[in-house]
Amino acid sequence: MPVEFTCTLPDADEVVSVPGSNGDLVHIETSDGAWRATLTLGASSVRLAGPERIFNEPTASHPVRHSVWIRTLPEPFSGRLESAWLRNALHANRRRLPDIFAMAMQYLRGAPAIHDGGLQIAGAATYGPLVDGARKERSDFNDYLGITWSYPEGRVDQPEQPEFRSLDCSGYVRIIWGYRQSLAGVGRSSIPLCYRSAPDQSELPRRAVQMEASGPGLMVMENDGDQITDFSALLPGDLVFFDAETDDGPQIDHVGMYLGLDEGGRHRFISSRKTHNGPTLGDTAGKSVLDGDGHYAEAFRSARRL
Repeated sequence: MPVEFTCTLPDADEVVSVPGSNGDLVHIETSDGAWRATLTLGASSVRLAGPERIFNEPTASHPVRHSVWIRTLPEPFSGRLESAWLRNALHANRRRLPDIFAMAMQYLRGAPAIHDGGLQIAGAATYGPLVDGARKERSDFNDYLGITWSYPEGRVDQPEQPEFRSLDCSGYVRIIWGYRQSLAGVGRSSIPLCYRSAPDQSELPRRAVQMEASGPGLMVMENDGDQITDFSALLPGDLVFFDAETDDGPQIDHVGMYLGLDEGGRHRFISSRKTHNGPTLGDTAGKSVLDGDGHYAEAFRSARRL
């Protein structure tokens, strides 16, 4: 079981410093006990306090409402945190600068186009083009953007025109945690991207099965081949993995992101799906919840914290 530490919000010239091992949690509070942040040793993602928000969609049976914001450190948390980063991140939340959750919502059906210079970086996304009556996988972040992407390992990936403005499940994760986080912003840094698994597990690979097995960060729920029913280790923003397809044997084939408890008391996630033809947190052709007896609940196998 992870160890949990609680620290007081540091003054401007102080640094949070704690011992511990990968997976241990560090909660930061003000002097009067108000929660401000939770960090995980070995992970780059940070849960932060901010204005309350509602995450909803017309097809969702219940919305998710909470005040957790997600931003990423330049490096995985090793026990030391610069107070300047923390204060800047909390200030970004108060200003409502987009975080991981805000960016995730910018690709839902009906979302308006958002541009950075002359490039559209967000707006309603489909899952992929129709091929023989089925939605085709393989629409990555650069296909949505329509740009060529060069990877550190030397691979150059050209965009596929039929996949323009499309994101499959892993492409959706990569555009949020990697590409979008790399753009200028306060309290933001990107998770590096690779096309296949990185030897040192420092980069976010292309496929869901690779993300689960060798992505950055750490596993918080291990895959034993059975449906997960204990959610005590799960935090908002964790990647959640599924064995959702019935025709490819027992393997991870879908990835989403945990949003938190919805107002019906269910553990709701968001992902890009063939059946919805794009990103959704709704309940079209399968409820977007991790608990119960629905398709995705029964297919839920593991979780990773980036």
